[in-house]
Amino acid sequence: MNKIKMSGYAFLIIFCLMAADNSCHFKLELPERGLCAHRGARATHPENTLAAFREAIRLGAHMIEFDVQMTKDSVLVLMHDETVDRTTNGQGAVADLTFAEIRRLDAGLWKDALFEGEKVPTFAEALKIMPKNIWLNIHVKQGAEIGKKVAEQIIKEKRLHQAVIACRNDVAAAVLQISDQIKICNMERHSSQWRYVAETISQHADFIQLNKQADSLLIDLTKQLKANHIKINYYSTNSPDKLKKLFEAGVEFPLVDDLEAMMSVAEKLGIKPLKPIY
Repeated sequence: MNKIKMSGYAFLIIFCLMAADNSCHFKLELPERGLCAHRGARATHPENTLAAFREAIRLGAHMIEFDVQMTKDSVLVLMHDETVDRTTNGQGAVADLTFAEIRRLDAGLWKDALFEGEKVPTFAEALKIMPKNIWLNIHVKQGAEIGKKVAEQIIKEKRLHQAVIACRNDVAAAVLQISDQIKICNMERHSSQWRYVAETISQHADFIQLNKQADSLLIDLTKQLKANHIKINYYSTNSPDKLKKLFEAGVEFPLVDDLEAMMSVAEKLGIKPLKPIY
């Protein structure tokens, strides 16, 4: 009897250890739809910082979008603009500054004195604080080299199941050389929305990011995309009425800036805040 009990306990311990390890086949359930926090909770917090991401997680975001760039000494950092001018107290292009130089900058004071001392985070630091059950919408605007480094970091941190690299075709090709398991959001937009959708389907991309140019065709476009198992992000809205229409049309993840206000709207539509799993 004791042997049987001990065997059961041993099995339970082994199962739990396996479940905690992303390298096993245990699969976390990711949201089917919800809100994407654009650069984190950027309406109230300094964008692309750990503070903005922690707030987005606290509020229950289902996806977080952020931008990755590379420093002069090849460190991946989070920054939307090509320069640090707008969102730090420094000046210059990210590509012309070393990580040490960027790390000395204040990335929070421009937003509010409450965030004085907030630093520009590395890509690795951002990944480490993210729940395992949230979508990560990782925007890579530069070329193949940074795309490959982002892909390698995703694999190293065991985030393949939840990471989506939003990029142009040249970056996607480089990323998929690292691993064909990495999810891609096609950002190679065209003036023709039907062409954009058709190319996304032909590329077997996992996500697409529509915008207001698609509004007049939105219902038809989403039907075509859903028929081909492509998830739909939408840039962007902070309007309660439009948010409702986007979900009704079939958009899964609208990007929003005012996350707290939009979360209240989403809850009324039956979309509950995400409970993070680490």
